[in-house]
Parts: sequence; C-alpha cells; structure tokens
Amino acid sequence: MNPEPLPAEPSEPLSTTPPVGADTAARKGLTTADADRRLTDIGPNSLPDTTVHPLMQAVRKFWAPVPWLLEAAIALELVLRNITEAAVIASLLIFNAAIGLYQEGRAPATLTALKSRLALNASVRRDGKWKVIASAAVVPGDLVKLSLGAVVPADVDIIDGSILVDQSSLTGESEPVECGAGAQTFAGGLVQRGTADAQVTQTGPRTRFGSSAELVRTAHVESSQQKVVLRIVRNIALFNGVIIVVLVAYAVVLRWSFGAIVPLILTAILAAIPVALPATFTLAAALGARALGKLGVLPTRLSAVDEAASVDVLCVDKTGTLTMNRLSVDTVTPMPGYDEARVITYAALASDTGGQDPVDAAIRAWESQHRTMRPPTLKRFIPFDPTNRLSEATVSGHDGDLRVVKGAFDTVIALSLPAAAATAAVGELETRGLRVLAVAEGPVHARMTVIGLIALSDPPRADSSALIAELAHMGVRTVMVTGDAASTASSIARTVGLDGAVCPAGPLPESVRPEQFAVFAGTFPEGKYALVKSFQKSGHTVGMCGDGANDAPALRQAHMGIAVSTATDVAKSAAGVVLTTSGLAGIVAAVREGRLTYQRILTYTLNSLTKKITNVLFITLALLITGHAILTPMLMVIIMITGDFLGMAVTTDHVRPSAAPSVWRIGSLTKAGVVMGACFLAFCTGTLLVGKYALGLGIGGLQTLAVVTLVFGGEAVLYCVRERRHLWKSVPSSWMIIASVADVVIISALAIWGIEMRPLAVGVVAAVFGAAVLFALLIDLVKVPTFRRFGIF
Repeated sequence: MNPEPLPAEPSEPLSTTPPVGADTAARKGLTTADADRRLTDIGPNSLPDTTVHPLMQAVRKFWAPVPWLLEAAIALELVLRNITEAAVIASLLIFNAAIGLYQEGRAPATLTALKSRLALNASVRRDGKWKVIASAAVVPGDLVKLSLGAVVPADVDIIDGSILVDQSSLTGESEPVECGAGAQTFAGGLVQRGTADAQVTQTGPRTRFGSSAELVRTAHVESSQQKVVLRIVRNIALFNGVIIVVLVAYAVVLRWSFGAIVPLILTAILAAIPVALPATFTLAAALGARALGKLGVLPTRLSAVDEAASVDVLCVDKTGTLTMNRLSVDTVTPMPGYDEARVITYAALASDTGGQDPVDAAIRAWESQHRTMRPPTLKRFIPFDPTNRLSEATVSGHDGDLRVVKGAFDTVIALSLPAAAATAAVGELETRGLRVLAVAEGPVHARMTVIGLIALSDPPRADSSALIAELAHMGVRTVMVTGDAASTASSIARTVGLDGAVCPAGPLPESVRPEQFAVFAGTFPEGKYALVKSFQKSGHTVGMCGDGANDAPALRQAHMGIAVSTATDVAKSAAGVVLTTSGLAGIVAAVREGRLTYQRILTYTLNSLTKKITNVLFITLALLITGHAILTPMLMVIIMITGDFLGMAVTTDHVRPSAAPSVWRIGSLTKAGVVMGACFLAFCTGTLLVGKYALGLGIGGLQTLAVVTLVFGGEAVLYCVRERRHLWKSVPSSWMIIASVADVVIISALAIWGIEMRPLAVGVVAAVFGAAVLFALLIDLVKVPTFRRFGIF
C-alpha cells in the first residue's frame, strides 16, 4: 500500500522554536518585536481559508457529461435559429444545475468548524509581562499560561506546573491526560484542572489539529453517483455516435441538404440524453434523507444516502461510538479481611468532590449508589498529583488518624506491605482491558496495607452488539479503529461481538484488507485516514463512524462518514451522516434507506437506458422505412419533458431494500437495457408499420403516432422494470400512478388536438394505449429471466 503523502508530523518543532530547556530565556517569553517577526515569517495561528466562491461552484455544475450534451443541443438549436427549442433545453439544463448546486460539498463547513474549535484568546508573556492576545497572534517560542477552562491555543511543551487536559476530541483517548513538566499537549485540548506554563512549538496548520484540517481539505472520494452518471452517459454517447454516423451517411445517400441533416443529428442527440438522470439521483437521495431525518439521522450531503446502499465495510471508533465515553466503576475487589463497602468508601474519601476528574467522579458516583456504611470523618484531602500518581486523605479512625491513598497500583504497592493476592488480581483485571486503581490504608507514619482494587471501564453502548450483528446479516463487515491500546480495544471488541485478529501496532501492513483484522488499535488520525483509503483501493465501499476531531479526515474520505450524537462539530461537519439520537441504530436505518434509494434509482436507470437505446434505433429504422425523420427536435423535447421528468416519480415508489450491499454493474445494466430496448423497439416498429401500411398515415400522422407509441410504450417499460419480479407483485406509489396518468393524458391531448404535431384520431390513440398494456404483460415475461441472468435484484 502506498498512501498519498500526508502532512508533516506536527510534533517536529520549527527551527525558530527555542529548546524547552533554554529555560531562562524561555521562561521570560518573547519580545513583541521577535513575536512580530515570527508572525510575519511563519504566518498566523489559524487555518487557511479555502472556501470556494459561489460563482465557481455554479460554473462547475455546467461542466459534466449531461450538461455537455445539453449545451451541444442548445448550440445546434441556435444554429438552426430555433430559439424556442433552445430556451426549453436551456431550462432543463438550469434545472439540473440548480438541484446539484443546492447540495454542495461540505469541506468548507468542516474547516470552519475546525477553526471555531481553536481558542479565541491566549495568555502569553511578552516583554516580560503577561498579556491576553488573540490566539491567531501566538507564534512558536511564545510562553503561554494554561489554566482551568482554557483551550490550548497551539501545540505546546509544558515547562512548569501540571494540568489535566481533555484531548478526547483530538486524540481519541477516552480519559483526560495528566500533563506535567516536559509533557506535550496539543491545540484544541481543554484544561480541566491545574495551571501550567508552556512553550509553543507549533501553530496554525502545522499543529496536530491543523494536520487534521489539511487531511479534511484534501480528502476526497468520487461518489458512486458521479461514476454511474459518467459511465451511463459515456456508453450512450458512444452508441449514439455510431448511430449518428449511420444516419448522416444514409441522409447523404438520399441527397438531403445540410439544413435537413442538422435537425436529424439534433434529434438523435436529444433522444440519447438521459436529461433527468442527475436530478433523479438527487431527488431520490433527498427523499431518502427526509425519511432518515424522521428517524433521527441527518445526512449532511445527499451522496451519503447513495453510498449507504453500497457500504460493505464499516470502520467504527471505540470511544464514544461503541462505548459510552464515560468512565464508570466496573469491579470492586476487596482483599482478604476487607469488604467492598470499606474499599469504595475509603476510595471516595480520597477523591475530589468539586473537580472535573472523571476517575474521582466515577468513584464518588458508585459510592453514593452503593453506600452501606457510614464514612469516617474526613480531616484532610490532597488532590491527585501526577508526579506520584496518588490522591490522599486523612480520616478519623478508632485508634487515631488513618491515612488513605488511592492511585496507580505500582505506586500504591510501593508504599504498602507485600500483597500477592492484589498483584494476581491486578493482572487478571488488566487482561480484560480495565484501568485498575489500588486503595490502601494505614497509620500516618507507617507502611500501609492494600485493602482493595477498583477497576474502571468505559462501558459499551447497550445497542452496539445488536448493531454489529444486524450489519453482519446485511453483508456489512464491522472493524474497530481506535487510538486506544490493543488490550483495551480487544476487550471491548469481544464484548460487542467483534471476533477476529488485532492488527499489530505500527505501520499498516501492505494492501491491508478488512477481513484480515477485527481491531486496529493504537491508530492515529493519519492512520485512520490511510486505512480508509487502503480499504477503498481494494475495492470496498467504506463507512467510517466516529465522534472526534481526530476522526474528521477519515470521515471526510470515507464514502459514508457517520458522526454519532456526541460528536464534535468538526466530526459532524466532516461526516456525511449525523446521528441525532443516542445509540447506533441510525446506522442500520441509513444503510436500509440507502438501499431503498438505490432500488428507486436503479429503476429509473434501467428505464432510461431502455428508452434511450430504443429512441436512437427507432429513429434510424423509421428513416429506413419512411425515408423521413420520424421525429423533430421539438417532438423529442416534448417526449423528454413528459417521459424523463414525469418519470422522476419513481423516486417515491414502493420498493424492497437490497439484501446485500448494492453494486452498480453498468455493464450488466446496459446488457439488460439492450434486451429490454430490443423488445421496445419491436413494439414501436410494429406500430409504425401498422400506421404506414394498414392505416395509410402520411409522414405527419406517422410522426404523431411515433410520439404516442414512444410515450405509451415507455410507461409500459417503466411499470415492468420497477418490479424485479413480475410486475403485479407490488403496488406502485400514488405519486407514480399520478405521474403516469398525467403523462398519458398530456400526450393524448396533444396528439388528438394536434398541438405541435399532426392530429390523430381518438380511436388510434386508444388502440395504441391498449397495445401498450398488452406489451407490458409480454415484455414482463422477458424481463424476469433477463434480470436473473444479469444479476439485477
């Protein structure tokens, strides 16, 4: 695997940054002049603005395969001085562009959210004095003060003091990190406790936060919608190009003038354009998005609804996705001679009551819910010290004051008498991926005794196991991708039903595949991004579920990025789907709705391919039979408006979701379209022959008959292809029936009253309608084995 180059690792300091230990100078901070010089050389501590101008976004909507064909048709109409027809086609072009422009990419919104996460102001030491400045003016080498409630303004090294920093939205760590002198912390972290002086090492796009922003900006995956439309238009254009050459050659043989050949070419071009295909993709996805919104799932871009149907690999983050992102007491293990009540009561006394430390909060919550003994009087409390990794309390005991400590096992055991039972119990608990604390008591100036162990965990969500099982039943493989250690990740994975190997820490294996591992642990943001790209390169459609800023690049790169309800604004704006309710059932709903949307679009695509293939061949055969153009450009435009746009009602049709991940097999669809198109062509040609030889219609009447036949027969094809089984196996939606009735009524009225065409007798129009009904039943007999042969389900 050779992933694209990623931004430089933000932990490498710039050459302008003084070493952390050049302490005397570093502790004085910078002078204003030096800071201004660095700001000029390095740039502001902010992310670059990459917003695309709205005018440029609009222009892009006219630069794609379908717009090219419509623009060519407009040009030909203007050459022929057919202003009305040109205006109608231009309206169709603008309609498609307007729908596409309405749902534009979300990368600019993502970068805006990243910027808003950074601190607005920072306390820095300049010219020997502390002052508050805009965080955008912070430069490498600045001395900044970090205190409770502050957002870390840049990547920094701690020089003095100690702070508890919540970096979960950036690094994926489920617990805040204690940072003392010599430690590193990153832009965007939130200080929950303590005060520290720190030296800035990286700013703006060079920070770890900025690196994520750059990955979000550059992340891009071509949607299946883009690829499908491009390939369909390409296939039709190639086919149509051959037919146009044949038409022109025959017209030359007939000695047609240039003025007669150009309308023929224009009609053939219009006949082959799937004009409403992009709009239908968009409308179907919009209706799917509306249905998901009622279920608490909000797509942020419509392509995510399309991609949900094809997802066959789901990458999920552990913290806040499979788990609650909330520490709780998992197990209280008393040592021999002590009980659980004493262990948890003494642990609570050695916990802070007013701070934001999640460990202390979890222990106090457990103690309040399981209190069975009256706690002794607390005389003194010493908060957690990251240096010795302990918190301490002095309480009144029966024989005088008693010292109680709570903290890391190796630190507590060093202060205590040997405890073989505690050592054995710690090993067992840690293999389960739990964080273990020891509690000890003893006289104030004597060695202590370990009285018990408290194991903490970030528990799985209640619905995680069921979600993964249901996804597996739907053909979607789930893998965990987390920054946590392998032991913790594998423990949670087993709990929620993710059975399989754990990928070794370090660089990703060459050409890694999702079936190789169930868990990717110790994975940094760049690794998640690279993993998604690797899966995509191996042919998978990838969904990525996450909640933090660290997940944003992977969310953006994935075909379907999913942000859970507790996600940061960064993750939500990078994702294609946002869950607004707790739990992960929304993922299943998104996949199911995506597959319903896919089935509706598949119906329209099959219908469009069949009709476009028939149109150009029918024009050719009719030219051979009659020696005239059977359709004019205006008649073709009428067929496009009634058939293509009223046919968009299939986006509301009643369908069944695909049983497996949906895959666009354009080759198979084209082959099925050719078979169905051949049947439709036979119907149209037969009707034309009846009109010419049995009814004796002139060219004007034959043109009207051709329009009626193409429209009525097109409705028969539509009702046939909408159901993968026999057409009577399901009932169409009300909107689809209304659109079909409108199509038949409009064309019948135009044909009978002779509007834009030669009038046709009512009996002839009714006879064509009856023939179309019979044709629907006959072509249905061909459709079922054809769909089975080409794997269309």
